[in-house]
Amino acid sequence: MMKRIKQYMFMVIVAFCGISCSNFLDLKPDQKMAIPESLEHCELLLNDYTAMNTGYPTLGEIANDDYFLKTADWLSLSEFEEKQSYIWAVDMINLNSQWQNSYKVVYLSNQILDVVRKQDPNQDAQKYSNVLGAAHFFRAFAFHQVATTFTLPYRESTAAQEMGIPLRLKPEMDYKSVRTSLKESYDQIISDYKVAIANLPISVALKGRPQKGTAYAGLARVYLEIQDYAQAYLYADSCLQLQYELLNYKELNASAGFPIARFNKEVLFPATGLYTPILSQYVARVDSNLYLEYGLHDYRKGLFFQPNDTDLGTYGFKGSYNNSDAQPFVGLTTSEAYLIRAESAVRIGKVNQALSDINMLLKNRIDANYFTAIVETNPERLLRIILAERRKELIFRGQRWSDLKRLNQDDRFKKTLVRVIDGKEYRLEPNSLKYAHLIPELVISESGMPQNKR
Repeated sequence: MMKRIKQYMFMVIVAFCGISCSNFLDLKPDQKMAIPESLEHCELLLNDYTAMNTGYPTLGEIANDDYFLKTADWLSLSEFEEKQSYIWAVDMINLNSQWQNSYKVVYLSNQILDVVRKQDPNQDAQKYSNVLGAAHFFRAFAFHQVATTFTLPYRESTAAQEMGIPLRLKPEMDYKSVRTSLKESYDQIISDYKVAIANLPISVALKGRPQKGTAYAGLARVYLEIQDYAQAYLYADSCLQLQYELLNYKELNASAGFPIARFNKEVLFPATGLYTPILSQYVARVDSNLYLEYGLHDYRKGLFFQPNDTDLGTYGFKGSYNNSDAQPFVGLTTSEAYLIRAESAVRIGKVNQALSDINMLLKNRIDANYFTAIVETNPERLLRIILAERRKELIFRGQRWSDLKRLNQDDRFKKTLVRVIDGKEYRLEPNSLKYAHLIPELVISESGMPQNKR
């Protein structure tokens, strides 16, 4: 039975592109035999790690400023859209997986929620609540991954007028996707996370499944992105009340190829982006100015980086929280939650809490013999310190693109990105329309949705 369910789920990939699927439905699969019918079936779908936890968009990682490519390496890339995304010059995208993988998670979540609605919540109340919460979490996470990649920066004053993403909230495939407003999109993400929080258990046995602290962290990330720092603080705090452990980087082996264990105690929710050769530690060269920001006694310098070009003196990134290469970790961790709480705290006037959080993180990252606690109490200077540490800690962790979108709205932190290929300079100006990646052409042509502006 479960094999037939998964075969059916594979067949609906066309739907994840956001099209009407009328031709696809003419195939008339045996839906009665294929659609999940019980909470046990839903559990099996939620436990499908490959479907639910991997393959999220990587266009933001490709386009950000944490690394650069040599001209020869750029020319050798086989994926045209990735090459063009690197220099912010793409005028059409056919990489459907950058869109459809997340909508596959949305579809499966909707299919599960449809089953849950038909169950008696009193028959197995705990399982009912766990499945309901997990499905809402996965849908929120997937929607947010799409939103950060394919929409313009969130501004409260204009979000109701800006284009958001399609909010597919039903498992049926016989309707076209329509772009909602950016505000509606984020309202739905927030709503899903809140349902998840209300229903998820405090702990779960399976590493790939979310728990209550995970949903708190996801919602804190969303509120940080939309610059609601009071709410970001509260939800990061709620997360850390439940799960607060940090790795002591002193205990890790810097000589290992991938020194940070997968599913380590910091990981609240494991998730990865698409495999992307452009981000390989042998191709992507970490920005030299960023590398130099790590102090001599900062364990991250040896754990995150290894030389990848002795002639240029450049470094590649090996500090993946997925213990892998070229497949960026985009999940949630306690270290990110500490950084969210620290930044939000200083922005809302809780300077002592901000100092406590940033020092808690750094004393687990820097040799104790050389660690000096940060004591800066000027909010402006402390904010700059925390943002610098955020970038250093979360490098290649799926957050830089959304941080650029958010921080470019503040004159203090605006940044123009620059690439040089074969002697030609390419620039990405702050608040450029290119911060919303183009939606794949198949989605636009089949659904009739408006494309992002250029």
